[in-house]
Amino acid sequence: MNVRKPQSFLSFKAHPPFAVPALSTRRRAKTGTNAPTTSNMVVRTVNSISLFRSTSPPSPLPLSAFRRYHQIRASHYLHFSRCFPVCKPILFGYHNIKTYGSRTYSVQSFVDSVIEEFEALRRRRIRASNKSVLTSNKELVDDKLRKQVLQKGLLLEFKKDSERVLLAVAQKPDGRRNWIVSDQNGVTSSIKPQQITYVVPGVDNFNTSEISEFNQRAQNNMDPTLLEFAWLELLEGNKSVTVKELAEMIFGSAEPVESYCAHLLLSRDEVYFTRLDSKGSCSVYGPRSALQVEEIKRRVIAKEAADKELEEFVQLLKSAKAMPLRGKPSKCSWKAEDKTWHKIESLEAFAIDACKDDSQKNTAGVILKAMGLARIAGSAVNLLIDIGYFPVHVNLDLLKFSIRTNYPDHILSAAESLLEESHDPDKDNRIDLTHLKVYAIDVDEADELDDALSATKLQDGRIKVWIHVADPASFVKPGSMIDREALQRGTSVFLPTATYPMFPEKLAMQGMSLKQGTNCRAVTVSVVLHSDGSIAEYSVNNSIIKPTYMLTYESASELLNLNLEEELDLRILSEAASLRLQWRRGQGAIETGSLEPRIKVENPDDPEPSIRLYVEDQTDPAMRLVSEMMILCGEAIATFGSANKIPLPYRGQPQSKIDTSAYNHLPEGPVRSSAIVKLMRAAEMDYRKAIRHGILGIPGYVQFTSPIRRYMDLLAHYQIKAFLKGDVLPFSSGQMEGMAASVNMNFRIAKKLFTSSLRYWILEYLRRQPKQRKFRALILKFVKDRNASLLLLEVGFQASAWVSIGSHVGDEVEVRVEEAHPRDDIISLKEVVQLAGGSTDLKGI
Repeated sequence: MNVRKPQSFLSFKAHPPFAVPALSTRRRAKTGTNAPTTSNMVVRTVNSISLFRSTSPPSPLPLSAFRRYHQIRASHYLHFSRCFPVCKPILFGYHNIKTYGSRTYSVQSFVDSVIEEFEALRRRRIRASNKSVLTSNKELVDDKLRKQVLQKGLLLEFKKDSERVLLAVAQKPDGRRNWIVSDQNGVTSSIKPQQITYVVPGVDNFNTSEISEFNQRAQNNMDPTLLEFAWLELLEGNKSVTVKELAEMIFGSAEPVESYCAHLLLSRDEVYFTRLDSKGSCSVYGPRSALQVEEIKRRVIAKEAADKELEEFVQLLKSAKAMPLRGKPSKCSWKAEDKTWHKIESLEAFAIDACKDDSQKNTAGVILKAMGLARIAGSAVNLLIDIGYFPVHVNLDLLKFSIRTNYPDHILSAAESLLEESHDPDKDNRIDLTHLKVYAIDVDEADELDDALSATKLQDGRIKVWIHVADPASFVKPGSMIDREALQRGTSVFLPTATYPMFPEKLAMQGMSLKQGTNCRAVTVSVVLHSDGSIAEYSVNNSIIKPTYMLTYESASELLNLNLEEELDLRILSEAASLRLQWRRGQGAIETGSLEPRIKVENPDDPEPSIRLYVEDQTDPAMRLVSEMMILCGEAIATFGSANKIPLPYRGQPQSKIDTSAYNHLPEGPVRSSAIVKLMRAAEMDYRKAIRHGILGIPGYVQFTSPIRRYMDLLAHYQIKAFLKGDVLPFSSGQMEGMAASVNMNFRIAKKLFTSSLRYWILEYLRRQPKQRKFRALILKFVKDRNASLLLLEVGFQASAWVSIGSHVGDEVEVRVEEAHPRDDIISLKEVVQLAGGSTDLKGI
């Protein structure tokens, strides 16, 4: 390697690190910075130094000569053994006197004298250097950018990829523009001109084997504090600088190692200098303003603090992950400190795709990266589960849709007041029906009972039924505080894990809900049926009832099967339901009954909560009885509303041009219903008059039987009750239509939430089943080739599997669950095929 030797700048006779005075107060004030001054620098002599004043013009003194002055000032002693080998270190003090030649100095005065001379020398030579070396930004920037021609043997720096920068030696051209180079790792590659970031000057025929040593020497010589001193000088004169010029300033030499070191300092600097212009690998840098530097330093300090805070948070997460399940921090503990809660909040928002802004998204991404996790929502979910913030079976949709799960205090107080007042505005207008036997039939876990039934046979043989509906409108007035809260919710939300009622729970359960053996307020729709099941006459009244039985569907079906004489009224209700079903079929009604799963989960926050699964057969006598009576009530209210021109939420559904006979070849029940449902058209609403509901086969329909659970039913109650009382109707058709828009949106969200939650817990139920368990499955249809859509009869759940040749729609097969992953919504079934000899074989999807 041929490297030019450094020139001598000063003729020195000794080698002491002498300190220099600080920059003047005037200069610090001018720059507007608190940056370290030259008082913090130490003279690093190059050759030898004369301790006597010289009459000859001094050479430029490099900034590296002032690097360690702060060390001398801090310790208050001078290691003279470094200055003069014959002397031992002597503490500063005027009593320590040494005589050298013709002058006598105390240590302090001696050092001060040298400092004074060096400071004067520095001022003279820096001014001269600025005139002769540095160039004005406005004048000769282009002159500084003289692109060096690449040739064999030159030492260069190039960008290997987005993260790596390497040193290499140019070997030979590769085509018209590229070059073959050998890098510091001994790898030979072809690089493009734009990959070259610097060509080291003053090097000819560099040996590749010496790259590592050269790089190490440059790294050892790196002192970023020198940039600050150079920045101060250049800022004062508003000067630009090249790598070579900076090397001359801070090292007193532009030799290869010093030049490369200067290049590294400038290219890596993000505080003091900015790149003004570039031509190939040559660049010109300019000092940033003092205000810019101050702001950058402020940001650097802030980033360092943020990095430290992040590191502490990551350690907190790792510690929580390592804890046993029962010992993990409580959810509220993560909210104790704002800085911790801010990060947890960002992770939670990222987990449910609900980040408020880029800041939250970036915060979550940084945390996940620091934890070594992929930057995806699933990673955030799993992390929050691992630290105990989320339960294992967290309902993400509940969080995504921001479902109201609690009531504010002022709503709860208002509900308490209504219960205490117990005022009934319709007390004088209620008919007493407490003599009737009243059956309330619902699922066993129902919390809100809002409908009940009575029936009898008239002397002429016709059946009269009463549909009793709870009367929440006698507690809540339109526009009241609690009514507005119910409007915002739109519906009660029913999940396998919990119920979130539309009204405060105490008001709904203790005041509005029907209760066995207790006088309850109701709105009763009474209907007399013709022998064919059509409506002969009807009436709507405020009433008082006293429910006799609170039955589950299972117990009601059992009573019907027992055919007990004392439960004649229940049998009459069943007879009325049969008449109604027959009549509706004659009007074109389409049956869509199927198997529906119902799940109740106890202790859902436990890792392994208890799951109870039921399958409802909608053709069950008790379920059919209740559904027919609800349809009958809806038809009677629609008829009553239309006859009296009452604006109501009239619901209809156009009857698709479906020739049901085309599906007669399909087995009756789930298979046929599944095929027909796919062809049905969406429901329609009208708020002025009744419209035909073709699927139900009735001239009009209004949902009226769940006013505690559905706000649209409550709206119908407000209108009907105002009409019965002779008051002005609270809502016009236009107002109801406007309210229905938000209510229906919330209803769709609640329905979607129920569906997704039900599916999750069914998959969790299947995941826990023994691998050898077999499930009966009904083939509903073939999706593609032999891939069939199946209905698991014991679960009421639809999935798909590959079935063997010879199977047809409507056939029953046996399957096993191979995989079930509720969080990822994955289910894999395999058909169990009986082979000759009684063995089994599994056919995969």
